[in-house]
Amino acid sequence: MWAMPEAAEEFTVDELASRAGMTVRNVRAYAGRGLIEAPRLEGRTGYYSHQHLQRLQLIRQLLDRGYTLSAVEKALRGAPASASGPTLDLITMLDLPADDDADEIMSREDLAALANVGMDNRLIDALEAYGLVSWIEGDQKHVRLVEPTIVRTGAAAVAMGITPETVISLFPLLDDRLHEIAETLVKSVAKEIVDPFVAEGMPVERWPEILSTVEQLLPIASQIVLAVFRRQLQTAIDAELEEEIRAVGEQPERKRRRR
Repeated sequence: MWAMPEAAEEFTVDELASRAGMTVRNVRAYAGRGLIEAPRLEGRTGYYSHQHLQRLQLIRQLLDRGYTLSAVEKALRGAPASASGPTLDLITMLDLPADDDADEIMSREDLAALANVGMDNRLIDALEAYGLVSWIEGDQKHVRLVEPTIVRTGAAAVAMGITPETVISLFPLLDDRLHEIAETLVKSVAKEIVDPFVAEGMPVERWPEILSTVEQLLPIASQIVLAVFRRQLQTAIDAELEEEIRAVGEQPERKRRRR
């Protein structure tokens, strides 16, 4: 978890750029836009602290995620320099895959066996279209499971007798509905927890509390979604069974009418 850096260590602009993984020109450009604070001057030499480094690392992370420089500038304008370290912690936390959900390499033969189907490029192409697997360049025998839990669970459903087309068609439906739920939950957390924290000026002493809240959000939300889905699934199963039983009961009556 984030901790206050040692204030004693300082860097020249060349050392800062090297540690941040960017060019001196970029560092100077970001400084010119007010994205990092001015260095401590000693004669004509500027010295930068860990807070400068964390700010630049945060800028690089946001740019790597596809944000434009103007969007980054807008987001960071007015944010205290001390917030960069915890924000990097937060981004790192959200980037970490679940222990059992890291990318996995699997042979096409094993994947087919897992689903109890024959090897079919069309099936892998369909999974790739949804970002669940990816082909490995120059390797015709293996694929990368980008979302191993989803792929393995889907394969288990296919092995039960559900067609691959049906299982794959469920993914965009689940993805869309769960996206809506996740977006609503995140907006609620932002409004009720994060916004008041930002309004307070993001005090350093409250960052551990905010990080802990976000860390707990994923497992708590997952448990809620699973519990509600199980209830709805049971309701759907009961309704379907009732319909099937009614249909079976009506068959003799239909036969008698035909006579």
